[in-house]
Amino acid sequence: MTDLECRLDRFETLAAECELIAKPATDGAKRELYLRLALHYRELVADMRKAMATKAAA
Repeated sequence: MTDLECRLDRFETLAAECELIAKPATDGAKRELYLRLALHYRELVADMRKAMATKAAA
């Protein structure tokens, strides 16, 4: 597994963990924080997948 694949896997895990933390949160600010973090990690995953596909196509 390459370094990029390891990071990709880690970001996917972090996004899922943030979503799990956000669901039962009773504090709206904390829920919003964790949902934003999850979204950020999902965006990183999408960007990394695009970069990896571009690199593979070259």
